[in-house]
Amino acid sequence: MTAALAEALARVEASIAAACDRAGRSRREVRLVAVTKRVPEDLVSAAAAAGVRDFGENYLQELVPKRAAAPDATWHYLGRLQRGKAARIADLGVWVQTLEPGAAAERLAARAEERGARVPSLVQVDFAGHRVGVSPDDLEGFVAWAAARPGLDLQGLMMVPPLGEPPRPHFRRLRELRDGLSDRFPALRELSMGMSSDYEEAVEEGSTMVRVGTAIFGPRPEPHGDRER
Repeated sequence: MTAALAEALARVEASIAAACDRAGRSRREVRLVAVTKRVPEDLVSAAAAAGVRDFGENYLQELVPKRAAAPDATWHYLGRLQRGKAARIADLGVWVQTLEPGAAAERLAARAEERGARVPSLVQVDFAGHRVGVSPDDLEGFVAWAAARPGLDLQGLMMVPPLGEPPRPHFRRLRELRDGLSDRFPALRELSMGMSSDYEEAVEEGSTMVRVGTAIFGPRPEPHGDRER
């Protein structure tokens, strides 16, 4: 492991612990998901050797070789779920954090059910009106649909704050949405919110998973229109 990676991991861990202290939470309540988008496999392997137990990947074509670099870790698919790739994702045995209404979710659930498997899943909530995820108004109906699918193991909610807006109110709103559904859907425990620029605020607002890439692996080339996590 490079010295820079070791130092970065130590800083992120210390920041999460400090945010937990400020919020009166246990560090054990927050899962660090290291985002490997455009990160080479040797760094993934080094991070796993340093103790990282959860990794997230946006691109299906990169997920398979990177998972081989950290085979004992838990992997999370963070890209938008597409109909043509959903069955393959279901076969990989990874978490899916971007569940949203549509044919892709239906295919994911059907394929997992065919295999006698259940895909740990988070519903992505769209606060920006970009039609990526489900709107807050439609959330309860979609959660009910997903919770009834034998191939899905619905675990919680996920979100990306709208660009250019303070993230904390959106983090708080996601927690309130989860809490409002908890009586009907007690399995909704996870809140995946917070990235490299705002994960401390997310932890203070109740996040149980932070998706951190740049703060661990350093900046990477950013294709036009693609947002860093």
